[in-house]
Amino acid sequence: MTTQDELLLLHDQQVRGTIAARLPKTWKPSWDGPVLQVVTPARGFAFAQDLDGLSVEELDALIGRVRDRSAACGQAVEWKTYGHDRQDLTERLRLAGFAPEAEETVVVGLATNLTAAGEVPDGITVRPTTDSADLRRIAAMESEVWGVDWSWLADDLRDRISSAPENIVVLVAEAAGEVVSAAWLVILPGTDFAALWGGSTLAQWRRKGIYRALVARRAQLATERGVTYLLVDASKDSSPVLQRLGLQVVTTTTPWVWSPTTPLPSA
Repeated sequence: MTTQDELLLLHDQQVRGTIAARLPKTWKPSWDGPVLQVVTPARGFAFAQDLDGLSVEELDALIGRVRDRSAACGQAVEWKTYGHDRQDLTERLRLAGFAPEAEETVVVGLATNLTAAGEVPDGITVRPTTDSADLRRIAAMESEVWGVDWSWLADDLRDRISSAPENIVVLVAEAAGEVVSAAWLVILPGTDFAALWGGSTLAQWRRKGIYRALVARRAQLATERGVTYLLVDASKDSSPVLQRLGLQVVTTTTPWVWSPTTPLPSA
């Protein structure tokens, strides 16, 4: 059995280390030393590894440049941090005006161990889709689940499908024609990994086995494509389910976000 430390090393090398090579085509990346900053149609992102060699002053300057570039284009930016990053990173982000969103747990497991995670419940149909109308229905469902506007998701999924259709499968779960849940499998080309994204379910349809069924179906698709490991950045609700299915915790991840509505720190 692969240990937690071995899985974490594989994650950092293959998942974090290949982000630049697999961005959707409408995302615009640029490098600033060890930071990959990306402008997207929604909000921007910053990804970084190997920050340990920077002095505090150098790190502060780097964070400030990421923030200021986002301010210049009027876009919020999310710096994706991990629990095993340098220990002062989140404090330096806080001092630069970034604020944390909900922490997620990074879990990894063998795809072959998840193919029987659950059967599709009676009354539910699960099917793959690339249809734009379906993607808008999925976005509307996500908006209802989270209580915020997720309309951008339809364009994001469409962008990913058009950029690399061989690397994403979107599954929609329906009951009597209503979208009640959705999830997608994202293959990380050139690695041993695929990611399980989505998995949100309308409140009245939870605890019926839909989430586990979507995990199983995506694991089956991943296994058919030769994927070894499945990765999830899991919410506090999903993490216990996934751990019971056999996925191992390897680290945590927290988005730290700066928004143009956030006052810039004074000098």
